[in-house]
Amino acid sequence: MHGGDQIAEVLRTNHVRQLFTLCGGHISPILSGARERGIEIIDVRDEATAVFAADAAARLSGIPGVAAVTAGPGLTNIITAVKNAQLAQSPVIILGGAAPTVLKGKGALQDINQKSLMAPHVKYLRTIRRVRDLAPALHEAMRVCQEGVPGPVFIECPIDLLYEESMIRGWYTQASSGKSIAAVAMRKYLDFHLNRQFAASKQDLPSRAVAIVQDPIDQASLRRVQGALAQAEKPLMLIGSQAMLNATEVDQLASAIEKLGVPVYLSGMARGLMGKSHSLHMRHKRRLALKDADCVILAGVPCDFRLEYGAHISRHATYISINRSKHDLTMNRRPAIGVLADPGGFLTQLAALDVTHQPEVEGWIATLRSRDGERETEIAAEAGRPTDHVNPVALLKAVDNVLADDSVIIGDGGDFVATASYTVRPRGPLSWLDPGVFGTLGVGAGFAIGAQRQRPTSEVWVIFGDGAFGYSLIEFETMARLGIPVIAVIGNDACWSQIAREQVKMLNDDVGTRLAHTDYHLAAEGLGAKGLLLESPDQIESVLQLAKETAAAGRPVLINALIGKTTFREGSISM
Repeated sequence: MHGGDQIAEVLRTNHVRQLFTLCGGHISPILSGARERGIEIIDVRDEATAVFAADAAARLSGIPGVAAVTAGPGLTNIITAVKNAQLAQSPVIILGGAAPTVLKGKGALQDINQKSLMAPHVKYLRTIRRVRDLAPALHEAMRVCQEGVPGPVFIECPIDLLYEESMIRGWYTQASSGKSIAAVAMRKYLDFHLNRQFAASKQDLPSRAVAIVQDPIDQASLRRVQGALAQAEKPLMLIGSQAMLNATEVDQLASAIEKLGVPVYLSGMARGLMGKSHSLHMRHKRRLALKDADCVILAGVPCDFRLEYGAHISRHATYISINRSKHDLTMNRRPAIGVLADPGGFLTQLAALDVTHQPEVEGWIATLRSRDGERETEIAAEAGRPTDHVNPVALLKAVDNVLADDSVIIGDGGDFVATASYTVRPRGPLSWLDPGVFGTLGVGAGFAIGAQRQRPTSEVWVIFGDGAFGYSLIEFETMARLGIPVIAVIGNDACWSQIAREQVKMLNDDVGTRLAHTDYHLAAEGLGAKGLLLESPDQIESVLQLAKETAAAGRPVLINALIGKTTFREGSISM
């Protein structure tokens, strides 16, 4: 096997089903070897999309997502996507092409210092110098990207380690032809170099998938949290994406929350964990609930800007933090009880203990549900207000009404997507994807491609802002070509509204925030997808139904929804 085959064999052994890529001569043997072993090659139009797709695949499957990109600009194009995966704690493996080993630093095509470029954004980084090290390094990367706090890893694979040995020797022989003393010396050096490079290159490959073993849960911590909950009259949990990292155990986590009987808010990837309308799941007025609670558990959530750096939690409450990350565990505010552990596993074990609440807890839950009901009434009123074109709140409520029970929902945008977070209800665990704490625009197409390949029988919806959609348009060619039937809804208000709303108030200037009511649906048609224009309220039902039918027939569809302005998210700027 050549080097590309060895890499592909490790991927196959570790149950990797897709390899996301944009082709390049530096990495072609990896793609060929992977396809030969039954791994689907998903070739996209932008390297960042490949990494976003690998990220989504990892989040939904629990198996590391893998992207292969070519050297130089192929790698520089993915930095934002890699950083997003790092901050979202997603186990993603980047296989990067590189210049030939003997030509490093000598002006070879696309040769840059890739290690320095990637080092700040990955957990593990290695440049391979011998063929026999390719498989062990990738096997180790598989382990590192999943254990502890998951995150992206990078393996740099020089081109002369990936192709067949005879071919590489032929290249180098051709490059050092001649009878001069210098040419003879060069041939001797290259022969020595190649002998070392290919020595023992046919060693046995890892025969088993990497097994990740979590550290055991500290029993004393379990008892402390158990005691705090037993004393609480107004307990509250906030569960975040990190609690969903063990994708095969999310149903056990949902059952544990139900058994604990503690009201819960869900954020990030945890949205949908309790289904559409569970009685313990609260959706609105979280800040007020955190202020009123006397015991707050943050499970996989740091005290960052989303919680006003910890200020949302009352100083009189017993603050409990459960997190895999030692840094996030105490970020901005030290908890009364800090537990360094997998939050999902901890809560599951906690539920196995007997937790007896005070009688007032039922009244507390009733208060929170009453607040939820009040907010739902306000949202319904907002949806009924007339606007230019289509009211965005009404549109998103209509989307919620037609979602299939197995739908996956992806958010890529600012104001329109934030509105969707209030109105569109994921139906089950691992059915909501957003970029995470980095707030990256441009994840939509990649997430959709990765998600659809993990859930091929599910409806995959992407909620786009019209600004964010600019990053994803070209990938509708990818979806059409590969038969990836995504349903995309663009909230087209011809504006970067999340920025414009507050910028105009503060600076009396809308500079840089205005767009046009572009015919995105026609652009999608030109790329092979189905394009639909939605410009009046009376079209909503029929357009959504046609979109569902089109996707069910195997074709991606884009709804270009012209939306009006509302005051729904006034004052929502974050720092």
